[in-house]
Amino acid sequence: MKQLRIRKDKMSSIARKHPWIFSGAIESDIHGLEDGEIVEIVAKDKQVLAIGHFQHGTIAVRVLSFKRNKIDEEFYATKIQNAWELRKTLGLLSENNSIFRLIHGEGDNLPGLIIDFYNGAVVIQAHSIGMFKDQELIKNALIKVLGKDLKCIYAKNEETLPPRFEGKNEYLFGTCEMPHIALENGIQYAINWETGQKTGFFIDQRFNRDLLGKYAKDKVVLNTFCYSGGFSMSALNNGAKEVHSLDSSKKAIELTEENLTLNQFKAPHQSIVDNAVEYIKNLEHDYDVIILDPPAFAKHREKRHKAMQAYKRLNAAAIRQIKPGGIIFTFSCSQVVDKILFNNTVIAAAVEAGREVRILHQLHQPEDHPINAFHPEGEYLKGLVIEVH
Repeated sequence: MKQLRIRKDKMSSIARKHPWIFSGAIESDIHGLEDGEIVEIVAKDKQVLAIGHFQHGTIAVRVLSFKRNKIDEEFYATKIQNAWELRKTLGLLSENNSIFRLIHGEGDNLPGLIIDFYNGAVVIQAHSIGMFKDQELIKNALIKVLGKDLKCIYAKNEETLPPRFEGKNEYLFGTCEMPHIALENGIQYAINWETGQKTGFFIDQRFNRDLLGKYAKDKVVLNTFCYSGGFSMSALNNGAKEVHSLDSSKKAIELTEENLTLNQFKAPHQSIVDNAVEYIKNLEHDYDVIILDPPAFAKHREKRHKAMQAYKRLNAAAIRQIKPGGIIFTFSCSQVVDKILFNNTVIAAAVEAGREVRILHQLHQPEDHPINAFHPEGEYLKGLVIEVH
């Protein structure tokens, strides 16, 4: 195993147990190293400080352990077992729920790895070359830990790895028919990880979809950027008077309608293919509740200013248009936008719209998307529930 010496003035990051080591912190020559290689991080006196996956780029090492552990099947089995037991303790595997994130990268001390669970089907995404290369170890660990609760393992890596490294989408264990039916908060969803976005579903809004149910009874609801209609299903399941689901993608609307058919809700529903910002500017209905859950407007810091302008325009339009006493659920999943900046942007939108606004809830990602205390960047989802007069 190769050793990389860390610069003396960069030791504080290791001391704080931050799981990323940036290329500028490394003193050693890295030119001969292969992407995905396991390396040891050492101090000047050769003391081993951490062990992790190396990758050429800004984040040079993703730390797997701050001890001199062997990275083998047993290592992954221990991490996955801890995560599995936590999800069961949280009641996420129950009669009403069979959808949750099993491994959330840094939050479960496995940076670069995402594992989602859908009623016995497991979908893996490697966000680092090291995790891709360790896929066989991870597969064997999953089989060992989940046992009879496991139906299939699908690896979906084509979109998550650098262009220079060719990832594959393939079954590693068993097969599952598409779509695969799973439950969230008692609602059935048709999940298709082979053709859908991410791993097939946006699991990180489970808690917030449940909260929407408390506001939806007898209300007219507009769900923008709806994708497969998660918020729409929650509103209908909790007695909404009428729900409209809007997305610019026709394919997303087809997914929504598939889930509507699956659940057989009785209240009226309308599907709309349109640009959310343009649609909200000239609403033809008096909505009681509007959901704004756009994709990440900024994935890099240099895009942040433009993203904030986009969030402001979107929220100002919704605040301006919603009926008095209306409720808006508004979100940002951009990691480079922190919750203070997002809150201030929504407040600025309210000032621009000339409406009175009260904040009822501050929202975030659910407990199966834990945040490593030493990696605050992991808190990517933030949101507000506001009341408008």
